[in-house]
Amino acid sequence: MKIKIDKFVLSIIAVIIIAYFFPKWGTADSKIPLDIISTIGVSLIFFFYGLKLSPSKLKNGLKNWKLHILIQTSTFLIFPLLVLIFKPLIQNEEQEVIWLAFFFLAALPSTVSSSVVMVSIAKGNIPAAIFNASISGIIGVLLTPLWMGLFVQNATTDFNITDIYIKLFTQIILPVVIGVFLQRFLGVFAQKYSKQLTLFDKSIILLIIYKSFSNSFNDKIFSSVSVLDLLLLFISVIVLFSVLFFLTGFLAKRMKFNTEDQITAQFCGTKKSLVHGTVFSKIIFGNMASIGLILLPLMLFHTIQLLTISVVASKLAKKNQNL
Repeated sequence: MKIKIDKFVLSIIAVIIIAYFFPKWGTADSKIPLDIISTIGVSLIFFFYGLKLSPSKLKNGLKNWKLHILIQTSTFLIFPLLVLIFKPLIQNEEQEVIWLAFFFLAALPSTVSSSVVMVSIAKGNIPAAIFNASISGIIGVLLTPLWMGLFVQNATTDFNITDIYIKLFTQIILPVVIGVFLQRFLGVFAQKYSKQLTLFDKSIILLIIYKSFSNSFNDKIFSSVSVLDLLLLFISVIVLFSVLFFLTGFLAKRMKFNTEDQITAQFCGTKKSLVHGTVFSKIIFGNMASIGLILLPLMLFHTIQLLTISVVASKLAKKNQNL
């Protein structure tokens, strides 16, 4: 099977390269107001998300509560606990930052669009996928800062849980609520221009990634990380995804889920959202110099989950067609 690399992944790589050669555009001294642009952009992303959020589809997905519990437990409990086990192995400050980056990845909510699309391709439970992917982002607004608050306060003096919740509410929850209320008027518009809105979403994410890596390159953060640590980071991302993928599949079978629900559990319970990750990093870590390094495991994980789940979804689709 020929594996195609996602264009968005290639765009991320290109943006990081640009940030390496031209970091000044994204620093605090830049005349380009990237902070203001990205803040407004983030609010618009979640406003458009609210416009596309269908209450009727969410109601249809409510029924299978065992599946929901498994997916959300995997996303917000099993993931962080697996990373937490390795904290005693930290030996220096650089490894502390890398571990914090992994823990941030583990504490994030699941993806929305890619989870639903992949479940659809693999012939899984689509209403349940829509419900869990949508509700995950809302739960993440509450739980991700709580998880991070246990450790980020040791890394930065700017961490204030109250300020973070206020920013998350004004930049994410409020725009989503407004979008949901305006859905009856603008919902058709959001569906009609879904591709253009997705392109807008990705552009804002790329802007945030550029700014994050610009600060890190400008402050020479990556020079303090050894090649061995980076290699271990890449291997750890693959191992983390693999463990969660097979663990959710094992638990789904033990809970006697049907094939459709097993697919949904594995596809939704193992994903992490790059959209929420870049937005949350901007709010939780602020202008922390090492924010580029914080995002690195998430971007590697994003690439691996896309490639792996795409291959698995295609194989399952062919298998189901032959049944």
